[in-house]
Amino acid sequence: MKQKSWLIIAITIAIEAAITFFAATRFSVRFIEVMFFIGLACTIIIYYFSSSGGRASEIRSTQLRGETGYIQKSEPFVFKRGPVFNASILYLLIGLLLFILLVSGVIPPAGN
Repeated sequence: MKQKSWLIIAITIAIEAAITFFAATRFSVRFIEVMFFIGLACTIIIYYFSSSGGRASEIRSTQLRGETGYIQKSEPFVFKRGPVFNASILYLLIGLLLFILLVSGVIPPAGN
């Protein structure tokens, strides 16, 4: 991988970690308790915005056809996997691993 890709991966993970930290402090829970869920949400959002065509494109095309009568050529679904999506998947998998360890009791519950 290029050095630019590694920088993008590091920035993406840092942004997701900052979002997780904010959510953890806002809801008074530990960082690792919400890490998986924030990673899942970010992965879904990145997947949606890094793909083209598909169901969302069909909805827009149908709406435009109904309003104007202009028929557009439909776009096939194309997913563009890049370093941002890869970093989000990595964050999701690390969060899943920590969540499984937390639920199974390997990581002890937070002390009050």
